[in-house]
Amino acid sequence: MSRTDRTEAGVRITTLSNGVTVATEALPGVRTATTGVWVAAGSRHEQPDEHGLSHLLEHMAFKGTPRRNARRIAEDIENVGGEINAATSSEFTSYTARVLGEDVGLAIDVLGDILTNSLFDETELRREINVILQEYASIEDSPDEVVGDAFMEKAFSGQAIGRPILGRPQTIRRFEPAGIRAFIEREYTPARMVLAAAGAVDHAQVVEAAEAALGSLVARSAPETAPATYTGGEARLKRRLEQANVVIGLPGISFRDPGYFAMHMFAQALGGGLTSRLWQEVRETRGLAYEIDAFHWPYSDCGVFGIGAGTADRDLPELIEVATATARETAEGLEPEELARGRASLKVSLLAALETPGGRIERAARQLLAWGRIIPAEETVAHIDAVTVEEVRAAGRRTLAGPLTLAAIGPIRSLPPLERIAAALAA
Repeated sequence: MSRTDRTEAGVRITTLSNGVTVATEALPGVRTATTGVWVAAGSRHEQPDEHGLSHLLEHMAFKGTPRRNARRIAEDIENVGGEINAATSSEFTSYTARVLGEDVGLAIDVLGDILTNSLFDETELRREINVILQEYASIEDSPDEVVGDAFMEKAFSGQAIGRPILGRPQTIRRFEPAGIRAFIEREYTPARMVLAAAGAVDHAQVVEAAEAALGSLVARSAPETAPATYTGGEARLKRRLEQANVVIGLPGISFRDPGYFAMHMFAQALGGGLTSRLWQEVRETRGLAYEIDAFHWPYSDCGVFGIGAGTADRDLPELIEVATATARETAEGLEPEELARGRASLKVSLLAALETPGGRIERAARQLLAWGRIIPAEETVAHIDAVTVEEVRAAGRRTLAGPLTLAAIGPIRSLPPLERIAAALAA
């Protein structure tokens, strides 16, 4: 039986007796439904010998249950014109399906089946491990992916949040069905799960389907998540490539931090679009890179800020000099019109994400897991509008004062020493 029921920002929410949260949002005029289960468990919840297991689990969930083999899982969704997918991140894993509104019960049944009854057959496991090793090899052939992984490993040295989500061959090859089941038992607890549905949906029917699909899960406590701490560091990977890829990183902040929106707008003004300072100075004025950007990646208890670009070895010193100087100048001299652009960009991103059923369920699931409530779009817009020029400048100064992370790959003989780059940022 369901336990609690409430409505927030147009989203109806029911918590099942075992702790699973069900959230629905009916969208007038929409004939399809998107539904999914979000689990607040990802790669940062892995032990060292489990590195890559959450990503493998995402793959193995589609490989068969007592009721459905791998083909039947796909057929049950595609026979009604639907799509099914999954994704793994540092802090979440999601399993989603899009179908006609009349088939949402079937979609929830399939999702519940793969989440609660997967067999993790040894033969299927060995086959899927080989598939993931091929995926790993393809990433090793992509310099921007390699440097991104190296960047995170140095920014959060020795911590699960810094490890590549895909894993490494030495751990991937060792996985066994028992280890997958142990991870699920430990991390996939009902209180960490949100089943969300949006579009042509009826709340009572979705709750009934969710109860049938996930109601058998036993309520239990989840382990505490180890806190993450930004460390900084350096990785220089010399490869025979046509271009050097470099990422300069600094400590960011959590999405829970009151300064989150200001930090986001600092990244936007510095390198978030064609009018950003880095794009105009590095690309348009000097022609030092085909593209350059600044980013801020927030997590539940930390964050990381960075600048990424690709250029020729001979241009690395000038690119680094210009990028660091531009970052300092933005932190000291951000203009009101830049803040206005950042506000507008963030609002468009926020509101555009809510224009599809998929965007709606992702918002509902993530916010319920992170905050325990749905945050109305109007509340978020009000926070965005309240950010001041000085708050954005302060956010920039705050991140630029932190320890540096440097990751580079390719022909990087001319890349300045870490200490020189850090000194340039602090100048």
